[in-house]
Amino acid sequence: MTDSLPIRRIDHVRFVVGNARQSAYFYRNCFGFDVVGYAGLETKERNEAGYVLRQGEITFVLASPLRAEHAYNARLAAHGDGVMDIAFEVDDVASAYETTTSRGAVGVQEPVVARTDEGEFETAVIRTYGDTTHTFLNRDRYTGVFAPGYLPLDPGRYNPTTARPVGLRFIDHIVGNVEEGKMDEWVEFYERVMGFRQLVHFDDKDISTEYTALMSKVVQGGDGRIKFPLNEPAEGRRRSQIAEYIDFYGGPGVQHIALATDDIVATVGALRHNDCSFLRVPKAYYELLPERVGAIDEDTERIAELGILVDRDDEGYMLQVFTKPVEDRPTLFFEIIQRKGSKSFGKGNFKALFEAIEREQARRGTL
Repeated sequence: MTDSLPIRRIDHVRFVVGNARQSAYFYRNCFGFDVVGYAGLETKERNEAGYVLRQGEITFVLASPLRAEHAYNARLAAHGDGVMDIAFEVDDVASAYETTTSRGAVGVQEPVVARTDEGEFETAVIRTYGDTTHTFLNRDRYTGVFAPGYLPLDPGRYNPTTARPVGLRFIDHIVGNVEEGKMDEWVEFYERVMGFRQLVHFDDKDISTEYTALMSKVVQGGDGRIKFPLNEPAEGRRRSQIAEYIDFYGGPGVQHIALATDDIVATVGALRHNDCSFLRVPKAYYELLPERVGAIDEDTERIAELGILVDRDDEGYMLQVFTKPVEDRPTLFFEIIQRKGSKSFGKGNFKALFEAIEREQARRGTL
């Protein structure tokens, strides 16, 4: 299929955080990212600090305000640390902006070309669910480290020889949580405005436990390279994880980012060594695993030891594991995923996973 809005890839994900330097230290030492660029007072940036982190094809940007009047402060008060923007690399920024706004997208920033000694860097921004945004960018004629204002990181801040990648390769999908009754509206937005297509639909019969339920639809674009599951809460006996997220985040937003690896056993082993915290499912899950998914290449005892979940579809199987929230608020978390042919999202794991999340909610007193 050829998308009506050509998108090359997810270029980067921008987080707004209270202290970018400390957050960069966390993502570097826990998740194994290399810090490759910096913007701040030392680079003549007077209003905010930013760190560019990279591993494989994944780029995160962590930004913090430096002054009380900066707009990021209101965002931090409302949401805490979280994802502000998912940026797409496109062939033609002006065309992408004109196309999406003509189809009903709310424009945040019209196309702007920044010209420096390193070339031309073009961007435009539209709004999606909540106050999350999408940036369209093109750096074909730009040779800098990331974007104007960013320079290679001063080795005095971090010793580059101690970076410890854990094998993360690219972003598999990014999940958004929206209010009850709004999922179809945002699915339609991505189809009509962005030229995405619906890939799969899960209802409250697929994703439910004794207490809570949710519904989810997955849209994809960029010729299948970009996948966005969109969740909304469904009626249940108690408050679902989606409702908890919306309460503590203060509205719709990015719930989790799935990061792909070619060797999930090695990656999760390294992350656990780095003191990354993951959700756990009961041991009984692994007793039933051979019957449910059949033979797999990995050592099932090691899979169980690391808490990795496995699911199979008609095209193969996949392995996945989920971190606990990485902020004090029960909002943003990460998924580590390896696909062995499967293109699914772990439907067979939903019940075990959501029961594990509910146990954490009960510990927080928010279930």
